[in-house]
Amino acid sequence: MKKLLLATAATVALAGGAFADGHSGVKLGIIFGFTGPIESLTPPMAAGAEQAMAEVTASGKLLGGKAVSSVRADSTCVDSAAATAAAERLITSDKVSGIIGADCSGVTTAVLTNVALANGMVMISPSATSPALSTVEDNGLFFRTAPSDARQGTVMTSVIMDRGIKEVALTYTNNDYGKGLADAFQSAFEAAGGKVTISTAHEDGKADYSAEVGALAAAGGEVLVVAGYLDQGGKGIIEGSLDSGAFDTFVLPDGMVGDSLPVAIGSDLNGSFGQVPGTDSPGAAKLIEAADGYDGSAPFVAESYDAAALIMLAMQAAGSDKPADYKGKVFDVANAPGEKIYPGDLGKALEILAAGGEIDYVGASNVELVGAGESAGNYREIEISGGKLTTVKYR
Repeated sequence: MKKLLLATAATVALAGGAFADGHSGVKLGIIFGFTGPIESLTPPMAAGAEQAMAEVTASGKLLGGKAVSSVRADSTCVDSAAATAAAERLITSDKVSGIIGADCSGVTTAVLTNVALANGMVMISPSATSPALSTVEDNGLFFRTAPSDARQGTVMTSVIMDRGIKEVALTYTNNDYGKGLADAFQSAFEAAGGKVTISTAHEDGKADYSAEVGALAAAGGEVLVVAGYLDQGGKGIIEGSLDSGAFDTFVLPDGMVGDSLPVAIGSDLNGSFGQVPGTDSPGAAKLIEAADGYDGSAPFVAESYDAAALIMLAMQAAGSDKPADYKGKVFDVANAPGEKIYPGDLGKALEILAAGGEIDYVGASNVELVGAGESAGNYREIEISGGKLTTVKYR
């Protein structure tokens, strides 16, 4: 499998050669926060999406032999104006035919509302999880391979209560993602009989979080739930809590899950736990095996591979790389009926679609689109042990 992926990676690198031979190319935009509060997460996410493009290009079967190349843009995760400008460049200057992203919920909403709708551009986000995105006006252009935080709030409640914890303090990053997750979690936790002693926002980018930590400590709680970002405010809250002795165990939702956090905090983070979208499906194992030069098990990598794959498969089903033509095919290729498709099977899937057949794209994240076009939701429960992320089980 790795030999195949090495070959496909080379194909993407040489995509210009395919264009020179007379095949027109398809460009897909990747708009992630390559700088900002989750910058440690985005490089492997982009690599996962580009792996799907490489696989399709190597097959030579997309729309009669079109090669696929990526154009990266920086969403910053938190600056909606910057993300909007970056998305506009992808569409007007780079002439992309689809967008993988954005990543964080606020910038995703901004790009969708201000850019994608006006230009009729399809977006599939692998990591924007705000419940508000389930009901946003999208003209059938927006999908996500990550589940809504309405689901994560319920899962996080189970993760906490299964450990016998009934009272928590809660802090969240002051944006769409943080507030949406905090509200979903508090509602689920209290409905299950738990108590949230305090729910308070924090800002990213501050040098000192002692005031926020003081308020959390005064309210008390067996553990502190940190619905923030692992490379900025969330990390600062944890460091401040450990320095002051306010809390020693932290619940880490998806925005806090990544290798950089235990590296930054050290052994004091051992025993903290949480959850991130993930599955132990056959497709996840295939992606991890095939990944070369990056970690295929890293957060949101599977969802990124699947987002890119869905766009290209929808194009094939529609016989067109125009968003207006293929947006209606995303559900068709994502769900049953049809032959199940996993990482490494994209060439076969393109053949089936070209012949008028049907596929059920399972992918790396066990794709099943529901509602307005979002993942039904699978989660990996994690714990920090020995200074590393470890998997407890899947939910």
